[in-house]
Amino acid sequence: MMSDLNLMLKDYRLTTAEILYHLPDYPALLQSFVWQNLDIAPKFPVLNKFLDFWEHEIEGKLHSVKVSSTQIITPAKFIYCKGELNIH
Repeated sequence: MMSDLNLMLKDYRLTTAEILYHLPDYPALLQSFVWQNLDIAPKFPVLNKFLDFWEHEIEGKLHSVKVSSTQIITPAKFIYCKGELNIH
């Protein structure tokens, strides 16, 4: 298994998914589940694997999934300022 740092260097991003699903005993009610892991945007193979597992192994039928993703390791930002400051 790779460390989280190695994964982030291979363009894995912190991915958060809010999953709404129907409660098995009360299908008219929705429950919220938050999933978070490192994944590759825009195909999200890790999230898709989890959702496939959910559909086959968990009784709660999926209603909707909201996904957000952000890079944790980004290039440094350099701002060039033209000017001079003299202190006497």
